Amino acid sequence: MTDISHSLTPEDCLVAMMMATSASDENIRTAELVTIEAILNHLPVFSGYDTDRIKAVSQTVFDLFSEEDGLDALFGLIRENLPERLFETAYALACDVAASDGNLGDSELRLLEEIRYELNIDRLHAAAIERGARARHMKL
Repeated sequence: MTDISHSLTPEDCLVAMMMATSASDENIRTAELVTIEAILNHLPVFSGYDTDRIKAVSQTVFDLFSEEDGLDALFGLIRENLPERLFETAYALACDVAASDGNLGDSELRLLEEIRYELNIDRLHAAAIERGARARHMKL
């Protein structure tokens, strides 16, 4: 397993949440990857991010998903390395990735529920974030 856990940046944590959301249904879709790329290229929180780190962060997520308690370990890394003020940002990015392909499966919904719980996202705030993601990814 690639061990970058000791040096995860806050941006790495956000990337990890997006990759985890994409991989949660064991099928990483092109629409999800395009959404992640657009987020990385446009949001101010990623303005100084070294995109060469994406591969290692993604591999860490995949490695953790192959372990029995990997999801718990991932949330531990996120809570340890992501400032609490960015927890809602992490949830919003996860929602955008989940909504990007127009299909929210049970595994993605379960992961989003787990993210809300693990990052202690207020239910009313979560509903607003979810509604915004849905609105951004509507199709004609």
